Amino acid sequence: MRNKRILKVLCLLVLCFLNISLGVKYFTNQSCFLAIMPPYIPYHKFMIYLSGLLEIVFALMMIFKKTRFYKCWGIILLLIAIFPANIYFFYSEIPQNILSITKHEALMILPYQFPLLLFCILAFKKRVINQTRPHMFSFFPPTILFSYSLESQHFIDSFK
Repeated sequence: MRNKRILKVLCLLVLCFLNISLGVKYFTNQSCFLAIMPPYIPYHKFMIYLSGLLEIVFALMMIFKKTRFYKCWGIILLLIAIFPANIYFFYSEIPQNILSITKHEALMILPYQFPLLLFCILAFKKRVINQTRPHMFSFFPPTILFSYSLESQHFIDSFK
């Protein structure tokens, strides 16, 4: 039981740090996010700023138990809202060429939102957490780190 709590807190802290750093990227690397923004979505820059702000706010809400429920639902809704950008990223050669990423690498990014969604759901369902085996949480940090490092490398490369 204690190990599960420690593992949950560690996963929450890793997720919190990565969400904050990703939220900051929305402000510092706008051109990369603009590249993957589907043309049918209006107000591209506003949507990027809003996504970054929400990413940071939800990450900070993760720290406090009282706001974690709302944070989890917020992240779930945000992940669903930004998923069309990832689909556009996969299907369109325009953002792939702008960011020098292959279609295969764009495809690899798509499924990584599902473990994040699952983690958000598990993070606020205490009953589920208590019945979950600790090894089930072990794939969340690698999933997040892989996605983050893949995106980070291409964001860095795109400014060279």
